[in-house]
Amino acid sequence: MKLEQSMGEQDVMPNLGDEGRVLEGVVTTVNDDGSTNISPMGPIVDEHFQWLQLRPFTTSTTYANLKRTSQGIFHVTDDVRLIAEAAVGQLDPLPELFPATKVNGHVLAGACRWYAFEAEWIDGRQDDENRRTTILARVVEQGRIRDFFGFNRAKHAVVEAAILATRVHLLSFDVIRDEFQRLGTIVEKTGAAEEQTAFEFLSQTIQQHVKKSR
Repeated sequence: MKLEQSMGEQDVMPNLGDEGRVLEGVVTTVNDDGSTNISPMGPIVDEHFQWLQLRPFTTSTTYANLKRTSQGIFHVTDDVRLIAEAAVGQLDPLPELFPATKVNGHVLAGACRWYAFEAEWIDGRQDDENRRTTILARVVEQGRIRDFFGFNRAKHAVVEAAILATRVHLLSFDVIRDEFQRLGTIVEKTGAAEEQTAFEFLSQTIQQHVKKSR
C-alpha cells in the first residue's frame, strides 16, 4: 500500500461530478484484536464500481484499521436500523456475518450488495488532525445477496438523521433539533415500523448526548 503526500493515480480517482457520486453505505474492517468494526460511510464511487474514494475522519476506527490492514468491505444496504446503530457505535450483538475470500474481513449477510476492496493509496498528510483523509481503494471482489428495497423518503430521512448523529461535536443543538423535527415528519408520513424505530433510536441517542453535555 502506498502512503504518500501526493497521488500519482489521478486518472482512476472517482471524483464528484461526471461518473462520480457519493453512495451511502456501511464499511466493515478488521480491528487489531481480530473483531469486526462496522461503520456507515459514503464513499465517492465510479460508474462501474471499480474504485472507491473513502473519506473517513482520521480519528475514526475505520481509518486506523485501513491504515493498518489496507482491506475492507463496502456494503449497499436498505437496513436503516443497522445504519442508525452503527452511526453511534451501538451494534451489540453484531449482525450476521460471513467471511470474504479475497480480503481479510467479513461481509454483512443482510446487505443487498457488497464490494471487498484494497486501499491503494492513503493521504498521510492529515494523520494528526481531526479531519477527513482520502483513501483510494480498488474493488477486488463483489457479490449480490438480495434486491434493494427501492427509493423511500423515510429511509433517506433516517440516513440523514444518522449522519447528524455523527456530527454532534460539530453542529449546534438548535441546528440538530430543527433538522430532526423536519426529518421526523417525513418518517411519520412515509415510513413503516422499521424506519420509525430507527429514527426514534437516533432521537433518544441525541437527547442523551445533550443531557450529558449540559
